[in-house]
Amino acid sequence: MLIERTVIRKAEKKDCAAMLELVRELAVYEKAPDEVTVSLDEMKEAGFGPSPVWWAFVAETDGKLVGISLYYIRYSTWKGRRLYLEDIVVNEAFRGKGLGKLLFDATAREAGRMGMKGMTWQVLDWNQPAINFYKRYQASIEKGWLNASLSEEQLANF
Repeated sequence: MLIERTVIRKAEKKDCAAMLELVRELAVYEKAPDEVTVSLDEMKEAGFGPSPVWWAFVAETDGKLVGISLYYIRYSTWKGRRLYLEDIVVNEAFRGKGLGKLLFDATAREAGRMGMKGMTWQVLDWNQPAINFYKRYQASIEKGWLNASLSEEQLANF
């Protein structure tokens, strides 16, 4: 059985190349393949340099990295410290086999272990499989919030 052959563990620097490939796969699924602009060196530095800004769990099946759950800590002025789940990705060939649940559960346990006041993430309004997945956890899915951002080029104008 696949789950019995899968190990969930903390990501290591050597995992970054495979993790970035999964991020690119997610971008294709989310219809934004050209939006992934982070380099492998940037990913390594941000996760394993002197001041890491992200951490991750990986799912490894038969020695192959097939899933990730990447997270970081954010601060809510209303709620306090919260774990932010940036991305949870399972390789297409391995979806629907319980690996997403293993990764999500490991991340939620980590949030509790760290004493976080909660865990938050985003889900695209058209991604019904993901919405259904999160509803099984009785997650609150809010309406009414719009994402806003400034690009690197826009920040340079300041």
